[in-house]
Amino acid sequence: MSDIFEKVAQSHDWFKKIGDKIPGFKDVIKRGDQRMADKLLREQIANEYEGQYQRLSSLQRDLIGQGGIQYIDDLEAAGLKLRQFVDRIRGAAYGYAGIFDPIKVDTEELAKVYEYDAYLMSLKDNVARALDNVEASIGGEGLDATIRNLTAVSQGVLDAYNKRSDHMRGLGG
Repeated sequence: MSDIFEKVAQSHDWFKKIGDKIPGFKDVIKRGDQRMADKLLREQIANEYEGQYQRLSSLQRDLIGQGGIQYIDDLEAAGLKLRQFVDRIRGAAYGYAGIFDPIKVDTEELAKVYEYDAYLMSLKDNVARALDNVEASIGGEGLDATIRNLTAVSQGVLDAYNKRSDHMRGLGG
């Protein structure tokens, strides 16, 4: 996460120069950078899950090609959950309120939002492993179980997002 924040901060060097001359301006810019860093982080999360969703779509095509059309509806249930997550995280509330927003998020609350986002990022590995298992099971035993597991893992990602969203609503965001 700090790499994203540094990337945003480096792109606003001229703001920092102004901040050296105007008291309090640095804090405003720093808060703006955190907001941008949050946006970049959520985009990164969404892009990584988009890759997993695309992989799932490819597995659906493979299943159809191998005559496993009876599994497509079950696999689609997992796909819908991933798609819903990607769409929601792209449109999620920022982890920091801007200077003119009525709700201000303190540093501790911002850290909590970043914790949720980091957790969401870590769950991508669970999705990837579940997809690995589905892929390995195509044409063999246990495909039903691996698809159920993928659906459960996908629901877990959506549930984790909902907790983040509930937290943001609790902040008024």
